[in-house]
Parts: sequence; structure tokens; C-alpha cells
Amino acid sequence: MSTVSLAAPTPPVTPVSGVEKALLTLVGLGLLLLLPVAFDADAERARLCFFVALGLLSAGTLGWAAFTFGRKPAGVRQDNLWLRGSTGRGSLAWLTAVVLTGFYVVLYWFSADDGQGNFGPLNQLVHALDPLSQALRRHPADQWFLYGTFYTLAVLVMGGRALWKYRPSPYQQIRTVSVMFFQLGFAFLLPGLMLALQRPEYYFSYFWPLKQDYLFPGTVSYLLKDGGPGLGVFMVFWGAVMSFLATPVLTYFFGKRWYCSWVCGCGGLAETAGDPYRHLSDKSREAWRWEVRLIYPILGLIVLITALLWLGAAGALPGWFTTPQQSGVPLLGGLSPVDGLGKVYGFFIGSIFAGVIGVGFYPLMGSRVWCRFGCPMAAYLGLLQKHFSRFRITTNGGQCISCGNCSNICEMGIDVKQYAQRGEPIIRAACVGCGLCSTVCPRGVLNLENGPREGRYQGSQLITAESLRILS
Repeated sequence: MSTVSLAAPTPPVTPVSGVEKALLTLVGLGLLLLLPVAFDADAERARLCFFVALGLLSAGTLGWAAFTFGRKPAGVRQDNLWLRGSTGRGSLAWLTAVVLTGFYVVLYWFSADDGQGNFGPLNQLVHALDPLSQALRRHPADQWFLYGTFYTLAVLVMGGRALWKYRPSPYQQIRTVSVMFFQLGFAFLLPGLMLALQRPEYYFSYFWPLKQDYLFPGTVSYLLKDGGPGLGVFMVFWGAVMSFLATPVLTYFFGKRWYCSWVCGCGGLAETAGDPYRHLSDKSREAWRWEVRLIYPILGLIVLITALLWLGAAGALPGWFTTPQQSGVPLLGGLSPVDGLGKVYGFFIGSIFAGVIGVGFYPLMGSRVWCRFGCPMAAYLGLLQKHFSRFRITTNGGQCISCGNCSNICEMGIDVKQYAQRGEPIIRAACVGCGLCSTVCPRGVLNLENGPREGRYQGSQLITAESLRILS
């Protein structure tokens, strides 16, 4: 005897049209063309293949975005993301994670210049960018210029995709243009121009504690010496003011979103290239516990390292603690303990966490792995936002229909729906104020506000314990 299942049927995956297949084929061809570039001995041919590959990748991605999102009615749709292998932790997602992770490993540890202009496995890719590097920086390309070019192109191209996807929302449009502007102008063109002028390659959109060494005594001395009496002083002044004055003031008025969602390159990559994976962030309480266990000790560690370095520079610490080799403390090949601590931080946090895991794990853990679990700047801003800021996301619980769109799209692992059901304002240190929870809400329940701090934590008076039990 046959039985009839009463379970809800699995929604079908939207079929891929012929036009979409053709545009995605361009993307695939672009990726394939990067392979011969890495092994072609003919420099001119490799360079031609390289720029053709980048052109195909860009044209295919932007064309696909225009066709996919441009012909649909206004509104954000997260259709079938959990059913696709590329965005639902399927085989394609694992392959993407392996490729990204492998690229970072090669970049950080197998592509150092051997002194003769050879950059290991990335040598041909690096030298393919020599003309661009010479035009912009008056220097030959290196592995970091290659990385910066890939990084900036990813933000610009996937930013174009985001502009199509979120075109009904003026807030999302302006925010996306902002991260594209700061990445291209402040994190790519301006540092290159500084090098062309024979000045330090300084990144004005990054500062302590994210760019931890910008306030280290050695870096300060270098900037003052090589930057000159005017520019060098300004760069040191800029870093100190942005870290200790502008950051608290701006966070008081706007929360951490002014930086994490509008300026920061890490956040810019997450909001553009990482957008297809934002729903993968773990919303469990255990994930939140790990977030707290990791991010605040990392902030404390960089504060400690910075303080020790300045105390050592001022002569307030014993000589054996700050002087390498002479003290007989063979930490990390003869480094002093304080320098050794800095090297350990740079290796495990700056390289492995921020790069290899932070970006390589996008397809498996979501787009804000680094921002959520490891970034000291996010921790610093989060403390200010939670305890001293005017920013909050208000909720109108009486209109919430518990659809879960807000929680699904939150890249920081916040179960927004639980707050919305209760009519409670969302004041979380993790929240980067991207505003997508508000954008995807079909009922207008969520609203980003910079209201007065009085009554900031007060929830809706219309929601009772009985109504919450019914929802459960």
C-alpha cells in the first residue's frame, strides 16, 4: 500500500538559461587562461593571455549579473542558495575553497623574491603586471602588487554584481560604491603613487589595530625618516588620530558600519566577492561563544605588543627583553621576546587567520570569518558600538512574520529574527551595519538608526511572553 508524504516538497533549482551558460563560460575560460600564463616562457604571450583572462572574467561576471538581476522585478532574492553546489557547501564550494586557500599559501610562503626577480610559482603572473606596475608605481611588479591587483579587481567586478543585485536599495548602492572607491583609490592607486614619488607605500584606509605595525616605534621612525618632514609627520599624525580620536567619534555617531561596511578593504571584499556566501555564517550560540573567545584576546594581544614595543623604545623594559641576540634568549631564531611576540602575531593572525582562513574559507564558513572571529579593529569598534554608540537596529515586532530572511542573510552570525520577534533593538558588537537584514525584510520591520542613547535597549511594549510562546 502506497503512502502519501505530507512533507513540504523541495523547491526546484531554477534552470540556467542559455545566455547565463554562455556568460559563465566566459568566466570559466578566463580562469583557464590564467593557467598557461603561469607556465608560458614567452613573456609577451603570457602578458597577453593574462589581460585577456582578466577581461573575460570581468565581462562574464558583469554580463551574468546584468542578465540575472537586471531582468527581474525589484527586490532581493536569495533563491536556491542552499541547493546549489557552489553556495551550499557542495563540491564546487569545496573546490573553490581549496583554490583560494592554495593561492594564499603560495602567495605568503612560496613567492618571495629570490633577489633576481623570480617569484616562484607566481613568477609569470607577477611579471605580466610589470607594465602596469611601472606606469603606476615606477617599480617592477612583485607578489604583493599581483595580490593587490587581483584584490581590487575582485572588489570592483563583484561590486558591479552587487550594484545590480541590490539596485532597489539606495543605501546598498551607495555603500557598495563607497567600498569600491576606497579600495581602488586609497588601497591601490594612492599607495602606488606614493611609491612613484619615492615615499613609503602607506595605506590611508587602514590603521591600528588592523594595520598593527603603523603605530609600532620602528614603523613610526621609518615613516618620519623616509616620508620627509612634511608627509612623514602627516602619515604618523593620520594614523594616530584615526585610531584614537576619529574612530571613537565616528563610532559614537554611526556605529562600526562607517568603517567595516563603508571603508575597510577586508569588509569591501566580504561585501562584494563574498556576497554569494553570506548566508553560510553560523548562527548558533556556540559560534558566538567562539567569536568572543577569539576576537577579544586577539585585540588584547596587539594592544600588549604595541605597549611593550613603546615601553622598550622608551627604555622602560630590561635590555634582555627588547634586544635580540645579545640577551641569550633564543626566541624564534634569536629575536627578543617582544619582537618574537610580534612575529608570532604576524604569522598566525596577520597571515594564516586574515588571509588563508579569512578569505579561503568564504565558500564554507561565510564571507566575514576574519571580521567576525579575528579582526582586532572589529573587536575595538564592536566594544565602542555596544557600550558607547548611538547606533542600533530597531525592530517592530508586531509586524514580524518570522520568515527568517533577515537571519539567513546576516553575514555576522546574528539570529536577527529572534530580536525582531521580540521587538528588541539589535545592539550587538558583531553587527557591521550592512543593513541587508532591513533590505530583505518584506514587512519593513527593521530600521538602522542613530538615535539618542536614552532608552537604547528598550524593546517593544506590544510583545508579551505569551505571544513569543505561540511563535515558538
